[in-house]
Amino acid sequence: MKKSKKALLINTHLTYPNWSEGLLNDAFHQKAKDFLEAHNFEVLETKVEDGYQADEEVEKHLEADLIILQTPINWFGAPWIYKKYVDEVFNSGLLSKKFLTGDGRTREDASRQYGTGGLLHGKKFMVCATWNAPAASFSDASQQLFKGASTADFLLPITSNYRFCGVAIVPDYNCFDIFKDGDITKDLENYPSHLKSVFEL
Repeated sequence: MKKSKKALLINTHLTYPNWSEGLLNDAFHQKAKDFLEAHNFEVLETKVEDGYQADEEVEKHLEADLIILQTPINWFGAPWIYKKYVDEVFNSGLLSKKFLTGDGRTREDASRQYGTGGLLHGKKFMVCATWNAPAASFSDASQQLFKGASTADFLLPITSNYRFCGVAIVPDYNCFDIFKDGDITKDLENYPSHLKSVFEL
């Protein structure tokens, strides 16, 4: 009997009343859910702001073939509730030895590199982010703020947690310049094509 495919969608938007209500991140979350369900995935969901149990989140990660983090970029990072989520969930995965069994290095084999002790091989992780920053501010050394860094470079503090546990990282998807000159409608329309490409569906 063929194993059913599963995806975990994590929405880490943090509500600030009368300023940031989460509708855009909810829209991308729902777009991914609709696409994946249409491709016969069972979709597991976590909205971090609504609460979670760390041990249950570990089990969701173990079940999932694909994991997508939906996040706004607030002050150059995911909302603080996501760091709390990561600390609690990944610590649970470490202590239970379900995510990893150490950092990969051993005294017996000096060739083993830091970050090779993960147990979550065969899974894929992607970030979908919403930004005030324009697309032109990335991957351009003449830009004052990011100095040529790409979005993938910028998101390393998020993606490294997963890579450390053995998960493959696929290219991120981004909705830029959301308060000024971005094209949110187009970005939402193009999102399924990106998902199809990076997850080879």
